[in-house]
Amino acid sequence: MNEHQVMALAAMCQVAKQVQKVAQYGSSNDHELEKLLHSIVETSPNSPDEVYQGKHNLREGYRVLIAQLSAGAQKDVEIVKYVGGLMQLERALSAKPASLNELGKRIDDIHRRLDHFAITDDTVIAGLADIYSTVLSPLGHRIQVYGKPELLKQQLTQNKIRALLLAGIRSAVLWRQMGGKRRHFFFAKRKILAIAKDNL
Repeated sequence: MNEHQVMALAAMCQVAKQVQKVAQYGSSNDHELEKLLHSIVETSPNSPDEVYQGKHNLREGYRVLIAQLSAGAQKDVEIVKYVGGLMQLERALSAKPASLNELGKRIDDIHRRLDHFAITDDTVIAGLADIYSTVLSPLGHRIQVYGKPELLKQQLTQNKIRALLLAGIRSAVLWRQMGGKRRHFFFAKRKILAIAKDNL
């Protein structure tokens, strides 16, 4: 278990927390949203830290991760389901070279759009959401989102959630690239906690 694996886990937790906020309250932290969405287009970083423009942008994620793993702490079942769902979907994606190829092409298109728009612009978020819907949703591992029905019916809310889930897939890819395995949750919990606390 190393720092970069824990960083990717913290990023998935941060995505899960933002999805929760958007689905339940219709709002998100704009700074966190920007950094998470930016990670999607950071496809050839010089170091894993560059994916999120520094670990300090993942403080909320580290906090959520610590809360989930600490003994006696209040566990959030939704967060666990979101993170587990992202890992499952990423595994399905990594087994489909054609989908991976399509994903890369579509992300390059978004990258070009950033010459004219901010990554948090509604049109860019809609583009990212469309990538999630057309490339990842057909893989069959649907992530159930919990929230207020009246919010979940709104197009902008749906787009934000799908764009965030795409950022979560980016973090799940990084987790696997850094050697992360499911068994680490059971056998390396103490190590994950220690590293997460060091990064707060």
